[in-house]
Amino acid sequence: MDTIKHQLEIIKRGSVAVISEEDLIAKLKKGKPLRIKAGFDPTAPDLHLGHTVLMQKLKQFQDLGHTVIFLIGDFTAQIGDPSGRNKARPPMTPTDIAANLRTYVEQAAKILDPAKVELRYNSEWLGKLNLYDTLVLTSHYNVARMMEREDFKTRFQAGDSLGVHEFLYPLLQGYDSVNLKADIELGGTDQVFNLLVGRDLQRAYGQEPQVVLTMPLLIGTDGVKKMSKSYGNYVGITEAPKEMFGKILSISDELMWQYYELLSDKSLEDIAKLKKDVVEGRYHPKAAKVALAKEIVAKYHSAKAADEAEKEFEMVFAKGARPTDIPEHKTKTASIVDAIVEAELAPSKSEARRLISQGAVSVNDEKLSDINAKFAKSGEYVLKVGKRKFCKIVYNG
Repeated sequence: MDTIKHQLEIIKRGSVAVISEEDLIAKLKKGKPLRIKAGFDPTAPDLHLGHTVLMQKLKQFQDLGHTVIFLIGDFTAQIGDPSGRNKARPPMTPTDIAANLRTYVEQAAKILDPAKVELRYNSEWLGKLNLYDTLVLTSHYNVARMMEREDFKTRFQAGDSLGVHEFLYPLLQGYDSVNLKADIELGGTDQVFNLLVGRDLQRAYGQEPQVVLTMPLLIGTDGVKKMSKSYGNYVGITEAPKEMFGKILSISDELMWQYYELLSDKSLEDIAKLKKDVVEGRYHPKAAKVALAKEIVAKYHSAKAADEAEKEFEMVFAKGARPTDIPEHKTKTASIVDAIVEAELAPSKSEARRLISQGAVSVNDEKLSDINAKFAKSGEYVLKVGKRKFCKIVYNG
């Protein structure tokens, strides 16, 4: 295996905290593969680049020769992670979970070597817990510690609903670490409490506590909030190459460097040199962003798809042409606002109206300003929303 110093450099790349580095060094000094755990609750069918931050780190551990455990939280998804929530998550059905987890495993294989992954489902052990086992588990943690959690404390003080079942989530996540005998667990900065519970429970069950490695939450394309489908600022890893390319090109020059560090396979030295060249004017920031977009598209599609996405982008956005494969949507509504939402060019009518009022919507290359505008007669219309979204609307009223 690589030297401890070299491993530390790779492990700590892009991380926020290691709890504790002393424990990590002690584990690495044993000179044997460590068990690296990361859990993913299948709460949605598609993964976005924010999800891949942990997977990229898992891949680095794979390359260092450690055992990577890709844990599907098919049991815990039925409770829902309360981290950072101002109310309880709605429960998921086993049918939804089963459908989502199939796509998770398939999409994760785009990053990780499936032959070197220990794929586990926490229903294997959590589904077998009886009431006595659960009572023993809960006896290892107290309410005072649980109420130290900021989101729990905030909701309790505000008089908002706080279900007892939500207290079980961090305990069950910690119990996963006990069953898997994890040496290291990865998670986002919103997961610190849950990850530390795993350390405490491992001690309670007579195991050496895991090292906690936290990674930053990837900022979405809006440059403000964490990447999330609900915020509409995400880049899905199954999206069409041209859509991925365009979204990455839309991020700010400053945010580009976080994407490079967390999503690129380039070495930190190469990234630092590239940033220096951009700052000192030897390399244009757009060229650096194009290189990043092509690398990411190639990773999830192919190098050929990345080249084609670049050509399409230049044709559409630099030369003002239309895309070659505009999707089509048939509608019976004359309202352009309704058509925008139906065609999924905006998440809501209020957002569609906002875009129209800002001059971000055009019909057949003519900018729209009237939020109450309607299609004049049956026929085909090319709708453009923002810089990248096009749709051929077939209106038959």
